[in-house]
Amino acid sequence: MTMTAQVAGAIPDSRGLNLYRADRDAAALFGFYLPEALFRHLAPHLDRLGALAGGPLDDLAATADRNPPVLHLRRRTGEDCAVVEKHPAYVEMERLAYSEFGLAALSHRGGVLGWPEPMPPSAKYALTYLFVQAEFGLCCPVSMTDSLTRTLKRYGDPALVERYVGRLTSLDVDALAQGAMFMTEQGAGSDVAATATLAEARGDGTWRLTGDKWFCSNADADLAMVLARSEPAPGLKGVSLFLLPKVRRDGLPNDFRILRLKDKLGTRSMASGEIRLEGAEAYLVGERGRGFHQMADMINNSRLSNGMRAAGLMRRATTEALFTACRRQAFGRSLIALPLMRRQLAKMLVSTEQARTMMFLTAEALDRANGGDPEAARLARILTPLIKFRACRDARRVTGDAMEVRGGCGYIEEWSDPRLLRDAHLGSIWEGTSNIVALDVLRAITRDDALPALRAHLDALLDQAGLDATLRDAFAAASARACAFAQDAARAGADTLARQAASALYHAVTAAGLAREAACAGLPHRAALARLVLIHRLAPRDPLGAPDDAALIDQVLDAAAGPA
Repeated sequence: MTMTAQVAGAIPDSRGLNLYRADRDAAALFGFYLPEALFRHLAPHLDRLGALAGGPLDDLAATADRNPPVLHLRRRTGEDCAVVEKHPAYVEMERLAYSEFGLAALSHRGGVLGWPEPMPPSAKYALTYLFVQAEFGLCCPVSMTDSLTRTLKRYGDPALVERYVGRLTSLDVDALAQGAMFMTEQGAGSDVAATATLAEARGDGTWRLTGDKWFCSNADADLAMVLARSEPAPGLKGVSLFLLPKVRRDGLPNDFRILRLKDKLGTRSMASGEIRLEGAEAYLVGERGRGFHQMADMINNSRLSNGMRAAGLMRRATTEALFTACRRQAFGRSLIALPLMRRQLAKMLVSTEQARTMMFLTAEALDRANGGDPEAARLARILTPLIKFRACRDARRVTGDAMEVRGGCGYIEEWSDPRLLRDAHLGSIWEGTSNIVALDVLRAITRDDALPALRAHLDALLDQAGLDATLRDAFAAASARACAFAQDAARAGADTLARQAASALYHAVTAAGLAREAACAGLPHRAALARLVLIHRLAPRDPLGAPDDAALIDQVLDAAAGPA
């Protein structure tokens, strides 16, 4: 893919940029976190996906964003129906995501991209991290299909698993069964205990579901995980988890209707709707009355995916900002030479790289947890809400700052900035708002005893970072202070401190992770990123003082945008 020819004085246009190659740290980081043989195998696929994301895939995403799905409720012959018409651009992106790159299947089966075995989470997130830099909306159904498959395999009846997992992991888009999660109701959003949808056993191994689901993304999915009240017990104890197929066993459409599609701020390419269950046929998944506990596995997987998508959005926004700043002239100088612009870009890079580091650290923990390591499971339990909370909030700011770097053109729909900004607001809402997820960090400490695993992980990261004694002590002291603050807030039930505690832990973990990457991934400038996190996010400082960080900013920007 060749870059668009630039006319002197014209607005710099990044169309055709290979987003993998433009990201100076990507290859080294992916090589560090992926098994060596797997990285070598995936390298050409990552490069090709980077080229697609900066060119053809980005064009498809822009087209699908301008042409959202349409719901048809009746056929021209008079029959009722609920057909979601997707734009051809979205359908082509489905082919790329599900079939060509196997993003929903590669954790569950071999044969994706020519690799004989299921790939670890780090591979899935590395590939999707590139894909989402072009298209965010489709990555929600991709994530839900992957997460539904994981939850069904973990809790579903073996016969149910055998019936559906092959379709859920198919690389043939015509045979593929896409997944979804129908949980939210008008009176039961974050408060799942208020779920009112009713489930009635039919005596033949199936259940009838009746009620309304208020926000159902990928509304026409072939399979959905649904929470419904199956027991007379109040609260969460009466809620069970069900698998809802789009088509009944007799081959007829199931008894539910899509009432309308949502007109959303972002993720416009993907259909979210309101669904009325009218005695729909469904299958119990897992233990009766334990639905939320079982659904939490799918929710947590989706939360991690949300954090990964936020990281990808920030990376795309920052790549665009760096591209513009290096090529746009103002006041006789390149934008990137202007001191205040350098500070703005450095702040964007810090948040962007924190999120990527946290994405891979959580993927590492999840991989070990999947292998049966209980300490890793506790670590993944707390890292997941941390990335969902902080990275998703940071994405809203970073995408807005990137729009400013491009200036007036950044506000125009011809460019990627408006779409990135709209999509960035999703992460802080879906699968738990910021308040809910911050409180979940405290629950991970009190209910799951996850903080000792996090402390041990911080120590291990700092040990591997090879810092000199003075700097090691500074990072260790900041980490200890963050852990103590979170511990005290959790023990005291101080909900008002939950967001502060979650941010502190996120910054401590990412600072240590960045420092380790500097030493172990051959990326010494990431030590400067780690120190900027320490100075600006963890250490006490005078808000009116002038920070002594110019040399660190130079290291960060020289590595990100200096001569290749």
